[in-house]
Amino acid sequence: MGNHVVIAGGSGFLGISLAHYLAEQGISVVLLSRRAPRVQGPWQHVPWDARSLGAWTEHLEEAMGLVNLTGRSVDCIKTPDHQDEILRSRVESTRVLGAAVRKLQSPPPVWVQMSTAHIYGDPPEVLCTEDSPLGYGLAPFVGKAWEAEFRNAVLPTQRGVVLRTSFVIGRDLGAGGGALSRLRLVTRLGLGGKLGTGLQGMSWIHETDLNRLIERGIRDHGMQGIYVASSPHPVSQQDFMRELRSCLKIPVGLPAPSWLVRLGARWVLRTDAELALYGRYVVSSRLREEQWEFRYPHLSEALGSICQ
Repeated sequence: MGNHVVIAGGSGFLGISLAHYLAEQGISVVLLSRRAPRVQGPWQHVPWDARSLGAWTEHLEEAMGLVNLTGRSVDCIKTPDHQDEILRSRVESTRVLGAAVRKLQSPPPVWVQMSTAHIYGDPPEVLCTEDSPLGYGLAPFVGKAWEAEFRNAVLPTQRGVVLRTSFVIGRDLGAGGGALSRLRLVTRLGLGGKLGTGLQGMSWIHETDLNRLIERGIRDHGMQGIYVASSPHPVSQQDFMRELRSCLKIPVGLPAPSWLVRLGARWVLRTDAELALYGRYVVSSRLREEQWEFRYPHLSEALGSICQ
């Protein structure tokens, strides 16, 4: 077995963060993506279209692990075309990775698969864990299809780890700082207040803890199955923005009623207002039972590390 990990869909915020982290742990990294990352780093980039087999498959041979992060951003207006792209980008990439590993002499022994905590829907108050029923709507439908394709794609001999990941907060390393970059901008404009009721759940995880969790998935032979990848202390939207304002030293955040959020999201930010107006509270009962410790369990510490 080699000492390299293949990250599919690795040119975005999460992939670049993970690639830097794994390199610091002495692991070689191969990034698979349509376009090369906008920044240089400790990795080898290999082009792939996330749909068809090709020369990229040889990099999976004798890899110590495969990590699949591929998926079109959901930070957009949910037109029919965008909904189709969101679904297909996840399902088709997982399917072709499954076809690739079946052609290898020595496939990666572990496959860590990204999924979404939005698979639980948008319950207003319920605290969801790995055992909670799944939700209804576009995001849960996509999440179910994504995980179903993974179950079909992963080899019987492979150890499969699925991470139902919440909102990831992290630094901007030149690949776009994820959704937090947009929230910082809104907050600096004085608009980082309560949106709608402000009670909608914001489950989150620091990029360091997500990277550590993925590394554990690669190295720990006892880790298998579905995990919620989220901090043990989710907060409401108004509490999240209060902490972010404190971190950025912005004293005021104007509230916005739901109707104004819907107008601003569509016509100014060109995104889906439901990303801000709805949410969920999720935690991992499995990680708690396994006594896995988060480096950033509390939001104030997590945001503080980013704002520094």
